Amino acid sequence: MRLANVAGRLVLLDPDGKAVDVEAASGGRFGPDPQAVYARWAEFGEWAATAPLDGAVPVADDEFDAVVPRPPQVFAIGLNYRDHADESGFDQPTEPVVFTKYASSFTGPRGDITLSPGDVDWEVELVAVVGVGGHDIAEADAWDHVAGFSLGQDISDRVTQFAAPPAQFGLGKSYPGFSPVGPCLVTLDELRAAGLDPSDLELGCLVNGESVQKGRTRDMIFPVPTIIARLSAIVTLLPGDAIFTGTPAGVGMGRTPPRFLQAGDELVTWCTGIGEMRHRFVAP
Repeated sequence: MRLANVAGRLVLLDPDGKAVDVEAASGGRFGPDPQAVYARWAEFGEWAATAPLDGAVPVADDEFDAVVPRPPQVFAIGLNYRDHADESGFDQPTEPVVFTKYASSFTGPRGDITLSPGDVDWEVELVAVVGVGGHDIAEADAWDHVAGFSLGQDISDRVTQFAAPPAQFGLGKSYPGFSPVGPCLVTLDELRAAGLDPSDLELGCLVNGESVQKGRTRDMIFPVPTIIARLSAIVTLLPGDAIFTGTPAGVGMGRTPPRFLQAGDELVTWCTGIGEMRHRFVAP
């Protein structure tokens, strides 16, 4: 199934991208809040498997919002692609490099994002959303805890991030709008039904029509099941948590000379099987 947040309401998307309001279709069994559904993920999945999709209505692109608007916890994995670690001048990590982003930075898959004062960079990422929480989850069981995948940008103010040692990853990546997520959440069975391998998706982004990043999730140093096992060995994962799984090479900071986003730039972010996001950057 494909879930989305349309104007603040939880919807199912049909194969044509039209929306069915979940509260109406379920007769009130499930409410309209897109975040609340993860707390009842197993029950919701059973209902959605046979949910009626007749009466679906078209949705304008600017009506979509973050499919996880208020995640209880946000995790991000740094340097999780070998080529990005290389371009950043770091050794490949032997353990996941974990930092947090702040939910106040979340926004939807379309619209304007205000530039921060520093050098603003792009980072396309696959976002895994937790459906079933837990502590000390075995890697072999990790896929059972994933509600599905969405697409994200870990937009980064490099001046704030590296203002002083040690680096302030969380603050530099959490200005308002710096965590766009969308356009929908796609379950793993939906990806497989489309002939896609959830562990090998192609993703990338373009700035003003120029391709700047393109990679495949099979090249993660720590794949999604490993990330979930390593995180949950320490913290308790909660339904609705968002996990940014890392970015491939091609960020602006790694270029010669470095390149950063400017007012008027358009950033298009895409992932096979999930869709695309489109944002324009504006001056403060």
